[in-house]
Amino acid sequence: MEEEIEQLYLDHSDRVYRYIFLLIRQKENAEDLTQETFYKAFKNLKSFNHQSSVSTWLLKIARNVTYDFLRRKKMIRFFSMDNEEDHASSLPVLEEMVAQKEQTSELYRAMKTLKKDYQEVLLLRKINECSIKETAYILGWTEAKVKTKTSRALESLKKELIGKDGGLHGSEQTTR
Repeated sequence: MEEEIEQLYLDHSDRVYRYIFLLIRQKENAEDLTQETFYKAFKNLKSFNHQSSVSTWLLKIARNVTYDFLRRKKMIRFFSMDNEEDHASSLPVLEEMVAQKEQTSELYRAMKTLKKDYQEVLLLRKINECSIKETAYILGWTEAKVKTKTSRALESLKKELIGKDGGLHGSEQTTR
């Protein structure tokens, strides 16, 4: 049994950590919440009913653990850029890496402006690459609702990323 638990952790801990980190953007807390997720999963392993994959079940536990943490801390927010470490000025970084970071930052800023349910569905579907069925299970939605919300979220994100002038936000700052 101990080997099975260890293998479960090895197989899924990175994905669970990434999901939690993208929700709260705090490394130490994401690590703690990942541990708490697996503790709760191991504690309730016998109640796992195989309605979904183990990975989906763990992400649902991770979501609940994270929201409990956020409620306790009264810090409900998504994709905050406040805690982003910016060492680009002190390290020699290739121009492409800087450009990619700027694009990623712009994407997260744009996602932050979306409604909470749009943020959640995009995080699961597009960033964590969960299937429609897995996303529906994690969020407690129907598959049809996941499809609709994903479509609307992507449309809202597109509108947010495209400025009034028809160009990408922030693109006027990039010169080559």
